[in-house]
Amino acid sequence: MTETSAADQLTARLDDVLSRLDAAAARAGRDGREITVLLATKTRTPQEIDTVIDLLRERERPIAVGENRAQEIAKHSDPLLADNGVPRHFIGRLQTNKARDVVAFAETIHSVDREDIADALERRAGMAGLVRDVLVQVNTSGEESKGGFAPTVESVGPIIERLRAGETLRPVGLMTIGANTGDAATVRSSLRTLRQLRDQARTELDAPQLEQLSMGMSGDLEIAVEEGATIVRVGSAIFGARP
Repeated sequence: MTETSAADQLTARLDDVLSRLDAAAARAGRDGREITVLLATKTRTPQEIDTVIDLLRERERPIAVGENRAQEIAKHSDPLLADNGVPRHFIGRLQTNKARDVVAFAETIHSVDREDIADALERRAGMAGLVRDVLVQVNTSGEESKGGFAPTVESVGPIIERLRAGETLRPVGLMTIGANTGDAATVRSSLRTLRQLRDQARTELDAPQLEQLSMGMSGDLEIAVEEGATIVRVGSAIFGARP
């Protein structure tokens, strides 16, 4: 494959994803250009990431980059990426001993899925003099393999209130990973539950700042957008299969 054909294929994949996103947004009466494309950059090179960022900027799309492994954070210090102005997110399951690295890297952390992670992030953000946006992870599918709080205000309320009371972590929304099934109705139910929970929490907890809904990946982004996602996480659908 020539360098030109590889670039052409990358552009075609990206435009296909944006077409899918826009069509889903239109069906829901939304503007696709208001939805952040969060690039899942695990195993991707700085050159690949930089190329996709340039393409998204040409198309005037909101962009963020997301790592889900703390050991891959270092590549974002590459000159191609270091000062590009693109918001950085952490999107993976987080270990408490990686909290310092994640706080230093990510402006938004998607995976506050238990109390001890909130403790570690608060401590490290305080030591570094930083304030970080966070999303509370909710297990809307009930699958044991997934982390997160139960999808009720009674479950997420205490962690949201605790975060609001602190000075270093700002709860700005909720995150979930859709049900792991080929049944679209089940996937839709798991994503709709997050939106309904977010809306309920904003009202019952008087928390209008809970605006973000991070849900949807390459395989279910249309359903996620139709159900209200403000951030969709896309990796292989744009970059291609991992080596």
